[in-house]
Amino acid sequence: MAAQRAVELSLKKPTYAVCVVGVETLVDIHRDVPKGAKTFEVTGSSQVEVFVVYDPARVTEPTGKARWPLDTNVDVIVSVDTASKDLNDLKVKVSYFGQHEDSALGHGVLYVTGVYISLDVDTGRTGKVKRSRGNKKTWRWGPEGYGAVLLVNCDRDSLTSTEPDCADNQLVSLADLQDMSPMVLSCEGPDKLFDNHKLILNMSWSDSKRLRVFCARGGNSLSNYKQVLGPYHLSYEIKRQPGEREISFYVEGLAFPDTDFLGLVSLSVSLVNTGTLPEVPLFTDTVAFRLAPWIMTPNTQPPLELYVCSVMDAHGSEKFLDDMSYLASKANCKLVICPQIENRNDRWIQDEMEFGYSEAPHKSLPVVFDSPRNRGLKDFPYKKILGPDFGYVTREIQFSRASSLDSFGNLDVSPPVTVGGKEYPLGRILIGSSYPKSSGRRMTKVVHNFLQAQQVQAPVELYSDWLSVGHVDEFLSFVPTSDQKGFRLLLASPSACLKLFQEKREEGYGEAAQFDELKYQSKRSINEMLADRSLRSDSLYVQKCIDWNREVLKRELGLTERDIIDIPQLFSLKGSYAEAFFPDMVNMVVLGKYLGIPKPFGPIINGHCCLEEKVRSLLEPLGLHCIFIDDYLSYHKLSGEIHCGTNVRRKPFPFKWWNMV
Repeated sequence: MAAQRAVELSLKKPTYAVCVVGVETLVDIHRDVPKGAKTFEVTGSSQVEVFVVYDPARVTEPTGKARWPLDTNVDVIVSVDTASKDLNDLKVKVSYFGQHEDSALGHGVLYVTGVYISLDVDTGRTGKVKRSRGNKKTWRWGPEGYGAVLLVNCDRDSLTSTEPDCADNQLVSLADLQDMSPMVLSCEGPDKLFDNHKLILNMSWSDSKRLRVFCARGGNSLSNYKQVLGPYHLSYEIKRQPGEREISFYVEGLAFPDTDFLGLVSLSVSLVNTGTLPEVPLFTDTVAFRLAPWIMTPNTQPPLELYVCSVMDAHGSEKFLDDMSYLASKANCKLVICPQIENRNDRWIQDEMEFGYSEAPHKSLPVVFDSPRNRGLKDFPYKKILGPDFGYVTREIQFSRASSLDSFGNLDVSPPVTVGGKEYPLGRILIGSSYPKSSGRRMTKVVHNFLQAQQVQAPVELYSDWLSVGHVDEFLSFVPTSDQKGFRLLLASPSACLKLFQEKREEGYGEAAQFDELKYQSKRSINEMLADRSLRSDSLYVQKCIDWNREVLKRELGLTERDIIDIPQLFSLKGSYAEAFFPDMVNMVVLGKYLGIPKPFGPIINGHCCLEEKVRSLLEPLGLHCIFIDDYLSYHKLSGEIHCGTNVRRKPFPFKWWNMV
């Protein structure tokens, strides 16, 4: 271990030094040496560890009564293993000798005061602070990693506040402390030492925008918790009370990782000698934190709350709410209805926001990510979801309008996957975009960059710009299974639909009609649909687009064909963009093993919809329950489906993100 600083011995008077426990100090024995001195010996108090460091290639270690040669390749190092009870109560003595004399030519005496200084955080990620002399200034990923974690304090614990807690300039609620990470400064030593020494807590200017520090002096009043570091406050002189051995702090995270911020911040404490000019830091201890990322949850995670909007129209929205209530009750999931006064007749709650969470070892916090689409539901996440122990984050577009691809129906996440030996235990985010190297609609950079910066769910870009609305939930979904794989990827498949209709025609059911159960939609027999060259051409074009995504998904998620299920679906083109010809069945809501699937109104054969029967035959053997729900007027005719009109908050992953390799 390299010496941090040196003290010079004098033959004329004693030297005094403060040594921090566990920190080595170099004793300069060469500066003031008696004339004729050739060797030396060194002794010290029992609480002082004294050892000689030398270059074995140039110096031979003495044996018997021989002394150390006074050679420039020989140094003396001292350290203390405990804090002193009184000033200068420890002693180190260096005696100088001639080549053969027995009596010393002179002595250098060093009086040492031992002090214990340690800044500690939850480096072990157990939820509790423990004293550590290990590597605290770096942060390491993985199950063998170390380093403390900060939550972004983005909930709103105070009922009187209008902003997330991280936007407040002061502590407004004691509940706020539970969202912060504890930090403890240990400072043991004689009280008199601090008459001419002080402790300074520091952070960098860049970190001051991303964290705040509160000093806790006990008590149940807000006044007992003083903000000491934060924006515009980069250093703080800690007022140590007589006999005080530990001082508690709370560290508050203010910002999620982003394109200009990797997520790492640090704090340091310095012991400063005020008796010198300039004042000299004798010792500095530094701790590192990583701001916890925002994490999405896939369909395979158990549902906690199902959100849906109540809107004022004549399109059967009341019946749709009843169906959602039934589905939620089957899945033992709480139903949350956003009333019309809060949604302003904007029913697309999936597009407005995405539920996720953020986690530190001591606490997990649900966090809603508010999209930049800003339509009727614009204020709902901020005004109604943000609250005590429910966080909020958003990214706004500054100089242009949001496109359809900025809505969060265009944002999904896979279940945990392993790709070529690399594990993604939190899955991978899926984002719809334009075809590579082509112009077209893309998700705005501020959202894309934010998702990329979270690091733990490495995003994958898919091609969705061929769709009229352009969202990935129009052609894919994931469902949980109880087998070893744990999930299946569902892909909309025009080829599977045409094949199914061909089979039914060959079985003699060519006159069975699509939309037979709908009085407000023209019926189309299987024979007519198969003979419709335009419908066939459009669907085969869509199949090519989906097949391109299929290969990307197989490659980027490590999937095989056994992991993919093709769900029959036809599309038609309006201009150059595709829309679902009948209700899009992959655009479903997944609540555990219960699936709320758009009712396709397919041809009725032997009293049953052949499309429903086909989907049941694909999914029910996996232990899933298919519940088909009429969303034709309330969502399908408005260019959306059940997934677009619902949102689900799910349980966080049991896997801890900091254990990722």
